[in-house]
Parts: sequence; C-alpha cells; structure tokens
Amino acid sequence: MTTTTSRPARLAAGVLAGGLTLLPLTACSFGGQNFSCSGSECSVTLTGSDAQVEILGTSLAFGGVQDGRASLSVGNASISCAEGETVSAASLTLTCTTVEADSVELTASLG
Repeated sequence: MTTTTSRPARLAAGVLAGGLTLLPLTACSFGGQNFSCSGSECSVTLTGSDAQVEILGTSLAFGGVQDGRASLSVGNASISCAEGETVSAASLTLTCTTVEADSVELTASLG
C-alpha cells in the first residue's frame, strides 16, 4: 500500500518549515525599549541600568556608562563599547552609535 501526499500539503509544510527557520533571524523582543528590525539587523536604544532586550536570539543587557563606554552583557559575555565602536560578542556584531550618560543606542547584526 502506498501513501501519497498532495502537492499543496507538501508546499504548505515546506513554507511552514522555511518560516520557522527564518524566525530567529528576524525576531526581536523587548521590555519597554525602543527598537526596530529589518532582516537580520536590529537597532535598539537601551535606557537605564536594568534595560534588557532579546535581539536575533541573543539576550542583551545594559549595565551603564563609565568614562564614555557602555557596559553590555551579550549572552554570557561582558563587553563595553564607545560611541562609533563596533564589537563582536556571542553571535552578534554590535555598533554603538550613541553613548550617553544613562543610555546606549546600537545596531546589532548576526555574525
């Protein structure tokens, strides 16, 4: 006995699987912070020392600013960056576009 699957059912399964594969590449979630995502790049502003966000499947937390450098936790790594500096941590490349006394604006992308 043979079982056949209709073409529409196979197509729907493929589209669903493809959509689930892309979800981590475009997903951002946040807790009261400003952010926007386009493709595999997100821009976010973190304000206050307890600000956290999940970007592209990686957690990102802001620890504050000292001597013009923003302290960040990216996944399990601790990093800092100055305005205009690009750093890598976990699976993300981060560019700190603006660093102020109690906030950091950055762009995050995969890789």
